[in-house]
Amino acid sequence: MIVEHAVLPVRPGLEAEFEAALAQALPIIRRQSGCRSAEVLRCLEQRSAYLLLAEWDSVAAHEEGFRLSADYQEWRALLHHFYDPFPAVRHFERLDA
Repeated sequence: MIVEHAVLPVRPGLEAEFEAALAQALPIIRRQSGCRSAEVLRCLEQRSAYLLLAEWDSVAAHEEGFRLSADYQEWRALLHHFYDPFPAVRHFERLDA
């Protein structure tokens, strides 16, 4: 299992519109094969910054499964025009301590 992490820098003044679009977009990612969960948190210090955390079975489930799907095109149409700059997406794995 891996965790996708992306800080979403929404253009200031568009937060309410972004959140409305996000309400439509989250069910899209959550229904993907290999997606275990997805949530978005809002930053307290910078109200136009959001954090996407999604748990996937594998990087391939995200990169090849979701990103190459028609659902991703819908996700992109709903959300990508809000970002400035475009977010960097990183994948993390849990350490067994």
